[in-house]
Amino acid sequence: MKRTKSGLGGFGGLGWLGLIVLAVFIFPAAARAQTAPVETVKITYASRTIESILLFIAQDKGFFKEEGLEVQPILTRGTTAIAAALTGDVEGIHIMGSAIRAIQRGLPLKVVSVNLKRPLFWLVTRPELKSFDDLKKKTMGVVTFGGTQQLAGYYMLRRGGLDPEKEITTTVVGDIPTQLQALMAGSIQVGVFSPPTVIVARDKYKMHLLATTSDQYYALQAGLTASEKVLKEKRPLVRRTLRAMAKANRFFLDNEKGAAEIIAKTFQVDLPTATGTYRLTRPTFSRDGTATENEMEEHLKVDAQVLGLKEPWAPAKVFDFALQREVNKELGVH
Repeated sequence: MKRTKSGLGGFGGLGWLGLIVLAVFIFPAAARAQTAPVETVKITYASRTIESILLFIAQDKGFFKEEGLEVQPILTRGTTAIAAALTGDVEGIHIMGSAIRAIQRGLPLKVVSVNLKRPLFWLVTRPELKSFDDLKKKTMGVVTFGGTQQLAGYYMLRRGGLDPEKEITTTVVGDIPTQLQALMAGSIQVGVFSPPTVIVARDKYKMHLLATTSDQYYALQAGLTASEKVLKEKRPLVRRTLRAMAKANRFFLDNEKGAAEIIAKTFQVDLPTATGTYRLTRPTFSRDGTATENEMEEHLKVDAQVLGLKEPWAPAKVFDFALQREVNKELGVH
């Protein structure tokens, strides 16, 4: 039998020096990769709609795992999420409007990224209700009182000539897919839906779309918020979370087919509905995870009116994109 020069079969081409290099550099690296600690991150989101899709893309494509993170998305309303962030029970809030208003009420939070820049809401009614006059004395479902969804609903009702405080009953039902079930059952007659649920309501259940906010005003609808304590004590963790989310955002913007497949799987809709959702919402996503000075000012101006403030807050008191910009530089995001 012919022997290789090294006597080590398939490793003969490496020689002893090559094996030493493998032993010193590669095998310890593999061992480190196997034993590297994985950190758990809890992030809340308000509804199973397009505004939360980056969380699920980052999970599905392994972007969180690449950053050494095990992320636990938690579905909950905004008020609960904010309380959990302040007590340290969660590291991040992916609920934009409620978080920004909480900051303006003096709570120690900061918005560290913005992903969705437009208020993607439609006023959806049962098929027999075709005008604003038909909505008088009817019941509208919301995710939480005082949330962005409710404010968008009230905005559309007022533009339609109704006083939502006096002529509409508002009740907390659950997230938006749950509200569609309530609308179908008749326990509510009006909903404020985002994609893909609004497309399902229109196409599958023949619900009526009475109005939309998508082209009416600025509202930063989705992004990551963290407590000031977490930003101080767990800054590297927040940074890695933002890296994973930035990768997910790039995948979403650059990959229609892949993004639509994840939308379909995550929200349990068919692929045509998922593709329609993608095409409808893609232009509203931020490419770099930040907002412009004008967009921040416009959002805070609307909030000042809602909260009855004498003047809007300065963006610097609400937003801190320093980590996001560091991540963008590393990943080549422009």
